[in-house]
Amino acid sequence: MDPLPVPHEWYQPGDFLIGGVLTQIGYHLHEIDFSRHPSEELYKDPYMLTKFHQHVLAMVFAINEINKNPQILPNITLGFHIYDSYHDMRMTYRTTFDLLYKLHRYFPNYQCCSHKSLTAVIGSLSSDTSFLMADILSVYKIPQITCGLFVPEEREVKQSSSIYFIGPSEEYLNKGVIWLLLHFHWMWVGLFLVDDDNGERFLNVLEPLLSQNGICLALIQKIPSKYNWNDMDYVTDVFLTTYLPFRESTANTFIFYGDSVALTILNTLIFLGNPSYKENASLRKVWIMTSQIDFALSSLQRAWDFEFFHGTISFSIPSIEPQGFQNFLQDIKPYKKQGDGFLKEFWEQAFDCFYPNSQELVDISDTCTGEERLESLPGSLFEMCMTAHSYSIYNAVYGIAHAIHVLYLFRSNDKAMDGNQRVELEDLQPWQIHSFLQGIIFNNSAGERLSFNDKREKGDGFDIMNLVTFPNKSFHRLKIGTVNPDAPEGQEFIIHENMIVWQSIFNQVVPLSVCNDPCNPGYRKKKKEGEKFCCYSCAPCPEGKISSRKDADDCIKCQNDQYPTKDQDGCIPKKISFLSFEEPLGISLVSIAISLALITAVVLCTFIKHKDTPIVKANNRDITYILLITLLLCFLSSLLFLGHPKKVTCFLRQSAFSIIFSVAVSCVLAKTITVVVAFMATRPGSSTRKWVGKRLANSVVLSCSFVQAGICVVWLATSPPFPDLDSLSLTEEIVAECNEGSVLMFYIVLGYLGLLSIISLAVAFLARKLPDSFNEAKFITFSMLIFCSVWLSFVPTYVSIKGKYMVAVEIFSILMSSAGLLSCIFSPKYYLIVLRPELNRREELIRRKK
Repeated sequence: MDPLPVPHEWYQPGDFLIGGVLTQIGYHLHEIDFSRHPSEELYKDPYMLTKFHQHVLAMVFAINEINKNPQILPNITLGFHIYDSYHDMRMTYRTTFDLLYKLHRYFPNYQCCSHKSLTAVIGSLSSDTSFLMADILSVYKIPQITCGLFVPEEREVKQSSSIYFIGPSEEYLNKGVIWLLLHFHWMWVGLFLVDDDNGERFLNVLEPLLSQNGICLALIQKIPSKYNWNDMDYVTDVFLTTYLPFRESTANTFIFYGDSVALTILNTLIFLGNPSYKENASLRKVWIMTSQIDFALSSLQRAWDFEFFHGTISFSIPSIEPQGFQNFLQDIKPYKKQGDGFLKEFWEQAFDCFYPNSQELVDISDTCTGEERLESLPGSLFEMCMTAHSYSIYNAVYGIAHAIHVLYLFRSNDKAMDGNQRVELEDLQPWQIHSFLQGIIFNNSAGERLSFNDKREKGDGFDIMNLVTFPNKSFHRLKIGTVNPDAPEGQEFIIHENMIVWQSIFNQVVPLSVCNDPCNPGYRKKKKEGEKFCCYSCAPCPEGKISSRKDADDCIKCQNDQYPTKDQDGCIPKKISFLSFEEPLGISLVSIAISLALITAVVLCTFIKHKDTPIVKANNRDITYILLITLLLCFLSSLLFLGHPKKVTCFLRQSAFSIIFSVAVSCVLAKTITVVVAFMATRPGSSTRKWVGKRLANSVVLSCSFVQAGICVVWLATSPPFPDLDSLSLTEEIVAECNEGSVLMFYIVLGYLGLLSIISLAVAFLARKLPDSFNEAKFITFSMLIFCSVWLSFVPTYVSIKGKYMVAVEIFSILMSSAGLLSCIFSPKYYLIVLRPELNRREELIRRKK
């Protein structure tokens, strides 16, 4: 008795035999405890994913197509021997050995040297199954082509084997998933993965990639790679650990990594948890499926559909429909195809009927008639169009056939050169095919150009597909984009968002999948303690900073020439500000300055007109004229501070103001000193009589003014003022100003002016009690009190304010201090000259002195 019988196989003889170990049938396999013969306890109640029978049919279709093509292997026939792996390691090894040693032809008299003409083997979609096969086939150097995904690291481990990869690298899949999540800003996603080594490896690779791109896994759930629905404790445990966390998850996007069997398990768990899930909108999610998955159901689930996965985005191997494939499928009948050991199981489970058995009584209504039509089956049980996985198997057959063809031609040419000897097929060995498979370029019957590169892989990317389901349990896959990391820059990831069909709950709007609502512009993300980095609160930006996009990690400052908006969500260009002649404040200051200048000019003209009167002649007439002219210039110099700062105005305004004011204060000081000296000279025996006259007054004015002029010359020669823009002082304006150059020199100029003012005030204060008829000390004292008060108030005010108002304060101080001198010193005299001329006589002054 065979310890491990193989219940299904399909054999067709040929000159060269292509083996296949595919996966479509499963059994509830149990551990062997050696209490009974293994063959008695292995197989019971097989379950079949009938949709995967197309993989077998695609392989047979390709071989038959090649046998009919005179351009490939003329006069040579390809055969095949196809087994199933049954999702089991033991059976994979068992069927692989059968490919090597089980003979399907009769040899008269037993010969030990008889062998099987196995040329190459096509492996399963599962990389695990393919690598199990490679452990055996690599010993015999038999080429093996696997049609599923492969992992670059695994390829390196198996580099010494004879395995080839017609499917794309899983590295491409990982990049595609990341690009897809980033494109739709899905930062809070769940993950379902098959509970095996592949699933664990996928998690270890994907999780760091997600973190590097700011994406968090809200949920990680593992799906059993096999199931046993007869064990209620097992079913309950799987349900509690898988379905309930999924139902409570806040993520709207889920990634599923595994195979179609794992997907049927998930579908079953969701159905068990909520049979009316079609009405439960909260369970409708966006699913992202990996390329190993096809939407297939077992015969027990035929009443179900995939409406729950409506709108799924999946990654699929690019495929083209070969001509004649659907006609080939329509020609399949259970009583017509001899040798197909899978067909009986497929037909019964696909159409829910039974082959009649003479030993069993079967209800006539359940008998398979053989006239059932494959096109009547829903897509979850069987598809008439060639699927992507079937297309990979189809291409694998063509790759092997072309390699054998080139090898045969190469050997034939060698034989011809040696004497026209005919090539014997037995001379062609499987190991000789490797050098032709690696680097081969060929066209299949669908017109696609294919090749294996020097790394034994077919380097393609993925098509991005969108699943659209219909009420009649059918579905359609719509191509919405591509993933190809080897494409030119900018074309690695292409998706047509407007073509995607979403779950109805999303109203055809791109779904959100985030841990919390995004932070609006003007706010920044703030980490929540104890939670993943994708979960955060929102904090407003501090004053002076902005965030212009959603979910900003931090707030930033605007450029110096910009300032934040009211909501702190953007920057506004600052306006250039300066004290203009056209604005109300500028007009007011100009009007005051010109009015005071006119008044000063009137007073000067009046004094010149009455120059011979005692009031004008008293206390040095020349100094009086100089003081009036200086005050006139003071009023006019304030106009230099108005308007947009220019190089000339910046160069002149502070130096002109300081020198003119120094002359004015010097004149006041000279007048005060003149009064004091004149009074002292009237005393008998006074030695100060020689100082009375113009010499002393002129000396005071010239010496004091020259000192200030010297300071200004040094200032302008070393670090003169220049036009500048101050973008930091004010929030919403850039101040056009005159940079004083050397701040030290600026304060030295003001300090010297203040020193002269204090000296003048002190001298005038000491002379305030002298007789009124001979001096104006009281008026000078009062004028200097006003002058000093104005400039003492100016300093803190000037320091505390910014922008054009600094200039306004300085102009105001110039005008007020000059007006104080003008009004206090000259208004009494002007009153006497103009309104009381009878008092402006020498006799009156002498009388008042007495």
